[in-house]
Parts: sequence; C-alpha cells; structure tokens
Amino acid sequence: MKKTVSILATLFFAFQTFAQDQKYDWKNMKPEQRKQTIQKMNPQQRMLLLQQFRENMVVSEIAVPKDDQEQFKTLYAEYQAKQNEIKKKFKTSESYENMSDEEATNQLNQSFEIGQQLLDNRKIYAEKFMKVIKPQQVLQMYQTEGKLRNKMLDRKQDGPRNSGPQSRRP
Repeated sequence: MKKTVSILATLFFAFQTFAQDQKYDWKNMKPEQRKQTIQKMNPQQRMLLLQQFRENMVVSEIAVPKDDQEQFKTLYAEYQAKQNEIKKKFKTSESYENMSDEEATNQLNQSFEIGQQLLDNRKIYAEKFMKVIKPQQVLQMYQTEGKLRNKMLDRKQDGPRNSGPQSRRP
C-alpha cells in the first residue's frame, strides 16, 4: 500500500510542472481561452493540472514557508493519493430504491467503514504535516480543502451535467 502511494506521488511530481512547462498565463487568459486550452488536454493532463492548481492554492492559502514548500508538496501529494485510494473502494449505486434492505444496510456500513478510513488517514497525515507546518496551518489546510470541494460540487451542479442526483463519496 505504501508502495502505491509512493508510486502515485512520484508520478504526480513527474508531471507536476506540466502547466508551468506549457507557459500558459492562466491569470491573464480570458475564461473562454482557459476553457479551450483545457479541452485540448487529455484526461491525464487535465487531472494533473487540477492537482497542481489545488496544491498551489493550498500552499498559498496556508502560507507554507518557501523553505518547507517542497517537503510539504511531497507530503500533500502522498496524502491526496492515499485519500483517493481509499475513496475508490466505495462503490455507489444510483438505484437505492431497487436495493433490498440487506444490500442497502451493507452499502451503508461500507460507507461508514470508508469514512472511518478517510478520517484515520487524515489523523495520520495531520501528525506528519505538523512536522513541516504549524498545527494552525494543518487546520487551515483541511478547511481550505473543504472549501475547494464545496466549490467544485457547486460548479458541477450548476454545469451541463446536472441531469440527475449527484453521487457523493463518504
């Protein structure tokens, strides 16, 4: 499991400079230009770009000292990879009304188990983060992640794909 996180972190850092290498001036681009540029990217490039934006936003929001940024980014990539690995274990169903009581109970229990694993992982990484940044910054980091998640969900619901109920992971 540790090896998987390490491999994912290595892959992430191998591609982390993708947006920088492309020399896009995201701040000065018009929204339509950004949209066109992103649409030209393959899914992996879009995912890496989103990860880089998220990482840069967190580093900026919590004011990670320059000397600690690389160590923080490495740890943050590991944390994100581990969280995503845990989330992938949860399989949602769109037809809850067609489930038997036993199936629904099993899925509910699975969501609790996955939620607990995510919480346990946050606790483990909070300890690791506090070796690099202050506890206040760790709190702020988790809060910033929540804000980003809510913002993305709001955008997703406002977008053209809002044709049915949104499935949320634990």
